[in-house]
Amino acid sequence: MLPTMTGVGRLVDDPELSFTQSGKAVARIRLAFNSRRLNPQTQQWEDGDVFWVRGTVWEQLAQNATESLAKGMEVLVTGELRTESWEKDGQKHNQPSLLIRSIAPNLAWATASVTKAGAQQQGGQQQRPPQNQQQRPPAQQRQAPPQDDPWAVDQANGYRDEPPF
Repeated sequence: MLPTMTGVGRLVDDPELSFTQSGKAVARIRLAFNSRRLNPQTQQWEDGDVFWVRGTVWEQLAQNATESLAKGMEVLVTGELRTESWEKDGQKHNQPSLLIRSIAPNLAWATASVTKAGAQQQGGQQQRPPQNQQQRPPAQQRQAPPQDDPWAVDQANGYRDEPPF
């Protein structure tokens, strides 16, 4: 079992989206994790060691990350650490990589507008309209929450004061 890592990092480049021959979306995301600390003598912030890692994101998450994230953004990321190995000019090389399972902007430094991904399925892949062209059904056509949804708003009394657990 590979170790799972959760951390706060910064995007080194914009995510790069491509597609496999079978049509699966894959994005490459380069990340930098560093330790920053306040020097008590100078009262200045100093950068510590940096851990550089290449991340890979697949399918709908790859498309969402490419549309939503950009170089320089601080992100919260979770994934499985792996070692990539290759040989070049007769010499073996290794480097850490991260199979990203979730990634999101750090809302301490940014705001985000969340739009639920489309539900249409075509050839096993979810299809979405281009960015800024999300289609939302009119309010009267939206599906109501299930009757037993503990988080639903009581239309007569509004929100509950207590959580449903």
